[in-house]
Amino acid sequence: MSQLSPASPPPGPAPSSNISAMIARQAIMNGQQAVVGYELFNRSRSHVGHTAASDVVLVFTALSHAGTEELVGRFLIFVNCTHESLTAGHLELVNPDKLVLEVPPLGHAAADEVQARLPILTSLRERGFHLAFNHTVLESIYAPWLPLADYIKLDMSVLARDQVAVLVNYAGRHCQAELIAEKIESAQQYDMVSSLGVELFQGFWFSRPTLVEARLLTPGQAHVVQLINLVRKQASTDEIEEVLKKDAGLAFNLMRLINSAGLGLTREITSVRQAVLLLGLKKLFRWAALLLTMTRFGGTPPVVGHTAVVRGRLMELLALEILPPEQADQAFVIGIFSMLDQMLGIPLEAAVGLLHLPEDLRAALLQHSNVYGQLLTLAEACESSDDDTFDQLAHSLNLTSQQINWAHLQALAWADEIQQD
Repeated sequence: MSQLSPASPPPGPAPSSNISAMIARQAIMNGQQAVVGYELFNRSRSHVGHTAASDVVLVFTALSHAGTEELVGRFLIFVNCTHESLTAGHLELVNPDKLVLEVPPLGHAAADEVQARLPILTSLRERGFHLAFNHTVLESIYAPWLPLADYIKLDMSVLARDQVAVLVNYAGRHCQAELIAEKIESAQQYDMVSSLGVELFQGFWFSRPTLVEARLLTPGQAHVVQLINLVRKQASTDEIEEVLKKDAGLAFNLMRLINSAGLGLTREITSVRQAVLLLGLKKLFRWAALLLTMTRFGGTPPVVGHTAVVRGRLMELLALEILPPEQADQAFVIGIFSMLDQMLGIPLEAAVGLLHLPEDLRAALLQHSNVYGQLLTLAEACESSDDDTFDQLAHSLNLTSQQINWAHLQALAWADEIQQD
């Protein structure tokens, strides 16, 4: 018979367990009206609030987004930058092939200022990032930047036809950049620029920006600080993994980020340990430092998050009795993620879809099938004091009630201990 069930989580979504940002995306299309990328806009701030910090949050949130739909899928991401954000650490976390950095002009810049920025832009290009500029990069003062341009945007709200013709001709002779006609609002504008040889387009005539509420789970601030400290002193993978597994928000955000298209992986990562090893200490530190700016201050972890940690730990301990260690780690992940519907306030199937899990893990979460699903059902039986299910699954998994109850006590004690960390 199961004992010491934790408090049941409240029904419905847990709004305090996630943070939101309103992000608009507008498609960039080719002449066949096929999407080649999206430009992202942070609608959670005013235009005057555009800063290096907001650039960081925008990219990080877009790649780690936990909503019912992907923000960008596998398309290119065009992001407006400040010159300060071009040197920020968040660029260490993304696949350069995925991101197009829209570099602003310097205003009434002197030639020496253009030269001063050149090493940063060159370094970004050498690392594999795509660079986009507006049409002012075709002015003579920006000549050192022009060879770095992958894309040049022609603003159709300020350029006349004769100006566009001159710029298109000049760009064709002096650089290899693809031209994007932006702010197209009529068929006449489209016909005009396409007749001049422009092949990429953006504007209301093609599509208006659509608004997406992007969400991240909120990890505990203390755990993020602890993670940062461990990474800075180059702690062992075991120590780092332990901290990540203590916080459902940390575990989810790491797995979501590392399996996003933004990292360009060719295989899905299914355990916390794999994620730590693959990301590496340098990128893990960058990620934790950025996440720290988005955590909530004070307060206790929500009941849902606490229950998820207990469930994950219980499943891990039970799996260690009957499965190899690497599978026990996956059991922990399933336990944590089995409550994503309540943590995110979206259906579980949609939440699980964000993780791109192998079919056996998806089946465990959604159908409670296979050995992972049996462990999940057993953990739920422990929480609800369902004696019949408890006894049936204990027999099926060849576990004794003493083993299960002891593991449950350990999981509860572990979760209570980390709640006080």
